[in-house]
Amino acid sequence: MSKILIVAEHLDGKLNSSTARCVSAALAIKPEAIEVLVLAADAASVAAEAAQIEGVGKVLTVNRAENAHALAAVLAPQIAAVAGKGYSHVFAPSTTFGKDLMPRVAALLGVAQVSDVMSVESAHVFKRPIYAGNAIVTVEAPASSIVAATIRTASWPAAANGSSNASVEAAGVEVGLPSHTRFVELAQGKSDRPDLQGASKVISGGRALASSENFEIIYKLADKIGAAVGASRAAVDAGYVPSDLQVGQTGKIIAPELYVAIGISGAIQHLTGIKDAGTIVAINKDAEAPIFEIADIGLVGDLFKIVPELEAAL
Repeated sequence: MSKILIVAEHLDGKLNSSTARCVSAALAIKPEAIEVLVLAADAASVAAEAAQIEGVGKVLTVNRAENAHALAAVLAPQIAAVAGKGYSHVFAPSTTFGKDLMPRVAALLGVAQVSDVMSVESAHVFKRPIYAGNAIVTVEAPASSIVAATIRTASWPAAANGSSNASVEAAGVEVGLPSHTRFVELAQGKSDRPDLQGASKVISGGRALASSENFEIIYKLADKIGAAVGASRAAVDAGYVPSDLQVGQTGKIIAPELYVAIGISGAIQHLTGIKDAGTIVAINKDAEAPIFEIADIGLVGDLFKIVPELEAAL
């Protein structure tokens, strides 16, 4: 029977919703047990959150000062040590955190990683996107070794928080940690808007905004409906917004309930990042823009006239 270990992603003492999405993927395997591993300097609050996720049978904690910041070189040896204690699978979200971490874990376990799992066919057979999402490939991992995989969070709903109250235990991990990698600082933008990867509503702007000053109309509309703000790569490359707002193949893969693309033509790399969105709305003056091919609602016109009118109507 399968026994799955999920590496929790967290920041500032709060569990990221990507962990609950990994639990949904794990549940699709119908395993004997699902356990969550929390590595932190003080794992108590994150472990308590993880224990509430439906389907989780146990939460394991590793409290070490070296785990105060998520450094892949430091976390990987500890995860590999725990995963080697009878687990058939070890999962992490296919986010910046998981993409940085899991190749090291897989290498330490001596297995090939399965990346961006979007559906489960069986305990060792999965589907994942390739060629910027233009094709889906079926991959089979050897049944004789641990499966190390990242989960495409946009393809899975978050497992519910409910009456579940899994036990929390300390995991005994005695491994030497590398000293050549050290945390210096974390530079990140502060915003009262929802997190882009977890938001239910996202409004994105493209190169047609023409300047960072003009991007303010995107921010104002997003604030009106409590949405996160995103951008196309073209807008990021032009310097209108910071890179952490980029949506697409080389940015963030998201699946909000509502996605509004304003002044975005719809290059395939951008569409890859939003294909799992619920309702897609496009506003563009070019009626032939590729974005209209996938949009549920399309409006052809001048965004500088339409967006203020839309904000006023709201």
